[in-house]
Amino acid sequence: MAYDSSIVSIDAARLLTRIEQLGQIGRDKEDRLVRLAASDADKRGRDALVSWMKEANLEVVVDKVGNIFGIWRAPSEDDQAPIMVGSHIDTVINAGVYDGCYGVLSGIEVIQTLQKAGFVPSRPIVVAAFTNEEGVRYTPDMMGSLVYAGGLSVEDALASVGTDGSLLGEELERIGYAGSVEPGFLKPHAYVELHIEQGPVLEREGIQIGAVKNLQGISWQRITIEGVANHAGTTPISMRSDAGYAASRVISFLRDRATSSPTPTVATVGCISFEPNAINVIPSRAIFTVDLRDPNEHSLQAEEAALGAFLTDLAAAEGVKITTERMARFEPVTFDATIVEIVEAAAERHGLSYRRMTSGAGHDAQMIAHICPAAMIFVPSIGGISHNPREFTSEPDLVAGANVLLDVIGKLASEREK
Repeated sequence: MAYDSSIVSIDAARLLTRIEQLGQIGRDKEDRLVRLAASDADKRGRDALVSWMKEANLEVVVDKVGNIFGIWRAPSEDDQAPIMVGSHIDTVINAGVYDGCYGVLSGIEVIQTLQKAGFVPSRPIVVAAFTNEEGVRYTPDMMGSLVYAGGLSVEDALASVGTDGSLLGEELERIGYAGSVEPGFLKPHAYVELHIEQGPVLEREGIQIGAVKNLQGISWQRITIEGVANHAGTTPISMRSDAGYAASRVISFLRDRATSSPTPTVATVGCISFEPNAINVIPSRAIFTVDLRDPNEHSLQAEEAALGAFLTDLAAAEGVKITTERMARFEPVTFDATIVEIVEAAAERHGLSYRRMTSGAGHDAQMIAHICPAAMIFVPSIGGISHNPREFTSEPDLVAGANVLLDVIGKLASEREK
């Protein structure tokens, strides 16, 4: 049977139930959702995911960095490259229930819906759950998809040291998800990721579907400023080498520059610490992170250069020493225009409002886009809140997004190589 969007729709109750069930796995004593990569909680989440994949009669494969794949083989593949859909199920600390998980579970739901409808795919359909997308316990983030796309070696990934001193490779072995298959064993024909927006744009504009056309570049740095500790009461302002004050000037510079920029540049200082961290001592050291993002590579490079020049001038003006460490750097990604158009057409068939948009957050799609055509589908996030237990997307929006994904995958899985 060929795919016919007019007679096929997902099982909303099944999808919503699985989202709720997965959202209960990994609750701590304070009822916070904490499912960090390769943890015991992550194992329980993975076990549930694998059981749902097997319920959908999928072949389950785990690669060497713990990426999980549920594969629906086409009756006659003729070496046709698969359609891949997915995201991740690891979380931040005190997370919401939708980030990442919605995309993976919707992928399984799409396959089960197509199977029930008697759809015969021209190529395999694969659901992927990538390891350590959040990057909370191990760095870098989006690790599983980065390795899969060839941007990081298996050996380096498995040797990653966690915030708790653990090694990723040993933890994957411990929880039973150290696979034997080489990452990249399947090269997709296309990749589509369904995700909550994690931002306020769709809700603010009253739009139901985001057809994501590109994704911002990301630059992460750790900056260390070294000054001189001294008495807060007896040291005149003009005689201070104040690492804390110097750090505050960097924060102000970043905010002022982003505010006045004609580009959609954003800048964030998300972590900061002072030493000796005493109320009556001038800080001798400030360590903080800088997160720069822009959808244009030239603009992102310009912001990095401007920050570097400012730090040089600041060190001289304030009598401090400043060093920087590159933590992560991802170039902006432009998604496949044809798939974006397919997303828009699917939304229109369902009578849903839609718009093209940029993703401000990083996603596995930006890694997989380096090896195949890719795109993303967004649904609204209430209040733009994410990485937070108040993260929320309404049930009608969740179902609408999954039905758009169903249409997109149905069309892509009907295509054969010419």
